[in-house]
Amino acid sequence: MDINQIILQIIILAPPFLFALTLHELAHGYVALRLGDPTAKNEGRLTMNPLKHLDPIGVLAFILIRIGWAKPVPVNQNYFKNPRKGMLFVALAGPGANIFLAVASALLYKVLLLLPMLPMAVGYPLSAMLKASVWINIMLALFNFLPIPPLDGSKILLGLLPPKAARSYERYETYGFILVLILFLTGIIGKIILPVIDFFYSFLV
Repeated sequence: MDINQIILQIIILAPPFLFALTLHELAHGYVALRLGDPTAKNEGRLTMNPLKHLDPIGVLAFILIRIGWAKPVPVNQNYFKNPRKGMLFVALAGPGANIFLAVASALLYKVLLLLPMLPMAVGYPLSAMLKASVWINIMLALFNFLPIPPLDGSKILLGLLPPKAARSYERYETYGFILVLILFLTGIIGKIILPVIDFFYSFLV
């Protein structure tokens, strides 16, 4: 791949990737705020500025193995009337936003195909970005649904488990990031979710 292809790939992938990460974290923070937790707002994380949400390792991971993540918004469940249910809704908000974006991008892509008179200089990059947006948002949703701390899936599982089972599961939260790191470095995460991502991508696009 020459330098021109690399630059073109960055131009096509960067906008949908940054938008997907930003909306994912914004959704977490907004739902938390609606449930009474102002932490994300007070720390300036309720913003569409992607620089506030970027995680350098998550961006590097996306470049290397096409799986990435953002810097989690801070959430204080003590503000919630029902902490378990509150965290469940907050956790669902991020992947939910990505699922919405994936479907919306797929629909916009199909609409774009019905506009054959669109200039090539506009139509090609726009269609490529929309297709990339579908894939990226499916990736973010599925990756975050993995039930491994600190991913959203672990918080969703905690909200669904009976209290006693949830407390037992919560004990392993300290080791979650280490497990994610091991699965990431060994390529196991990619082998698990990339085929599933490609399946849903082919279904939508």
